[in-house]
Amino acid sequence: MTLKITHLGTGSRGNSTLLETEEVKVLVDQGFSGAQLSKRLGLLGIKPEEIDCALITHHHGDHGGGALIAQKKWNMQILANERTAYELNLDPMLTSYFGSLDMIRIGDELSVLPIPVPHSNSDNVAFVASYRGERAAIITDLGSWTDELVKHVYGCEHISIEANYDEKRLELGPYPFSLKERIRSRGGHLSNNQTGQFLAEVCTKSTRNIVLTHLSEKNNSPHLAESSVLYHLSDIFDGDIHISLQNGPEMTHYIGKDYRKNKPTQTENTLEIE
Repeated sequence: MTLKITHLGTGSRGNSTLLETEEVKVLVDQGFSGAQLSKRLGLLGIKPEEIDCALITHHHGDHGGGALIAQKKWNMQILANERTAYELNLDPMLTSYFGSLDMIRIGDELSVLPIPVPHSNSDNVAFVASYRGERAAIITDLGSWTDELVKHVYGCEHISIEANYDEKRLELGPYPFSLKERIRSRGGHLSNNQTGQFLAEVCTKSTRNIVLTHLSEKNNSPHLAESSVLYHLSDIFDGDIHISLQNGPEMTHYIGKDYRKNKPTQTENTLEIE
C-alpha cells in the first residue's frame, strides 16, 4: 500500500499531478481543459468523477485554469487559498479554503501541507504530501526559495520541482528583455542551476527519486536540465531522476510504508476532507 505520484503533464500549456492511494485520488493543480484532463486520466484507467478533490497551487491559468471547469463538469471539490479561489472565480459550494501551513487531511492516511513560495502576482504554494511515514514534495513556479521551504522539504523521499530554463539559452533566446528579467527574478522561475542548488540543500540519503518539471520549450532541454542538476548532486543523491514534459501521463513514482513510531510533526491548523 503506497502513495502513487503520476504527472499528467507539466509546462506552460498545463500542469496537473495525480496523487493516488488505495483510499483516495487527488489532483495537484488542474491547468488543463476538461477534455484534456479526461483524456489523460483515461490513459490511467481513471474517470474524472473518481477524483476526490484537487489542490490548486495558484491562480495562473496553466495551474488553475481548469479548476472551475472541473467543478462545473464533475462537481469536483477544489481546495485553494482565498486569493487563488477568488482569482479563479471558483464555486464557493465546491471550494474549501486553506491557509499557509494548514495541514490538510484527505481520507485517513494522506495529509498535505501547503508552504508559501515566491511567485509573481500570486499567492503560490508548494505541497508536501505525507503518507505512511514518508513524504513527497511538489514544488513549481518559484524564482527563489525560503528557509521555510527548505525545512519542510528536507529529506523528502520524492521531490518534484521545476527546472524552468537554462541561463545561456534564456539570455540568447527570442524573449524581450523585460520578460527575461521577470523569469530571472525572485518571483519568476528557477533555472537549472538554481534547482540543483536548492536540491543540494534538501536532498538526503532518504531521497529516492527526483522529477524535474515545467521545462521551458524555448529556453531549456531535458539533457541540459538533468546534467545541470546532477552536477550539484553528485556527492549527495544516488536515486532516480526523471523529466516531466507537457505530454503526459508519465511514469508513476511510489512512496509510503508502514508507520514509524514517530510520525511527521503536524501544524496547528487542520482541514479534513472526507
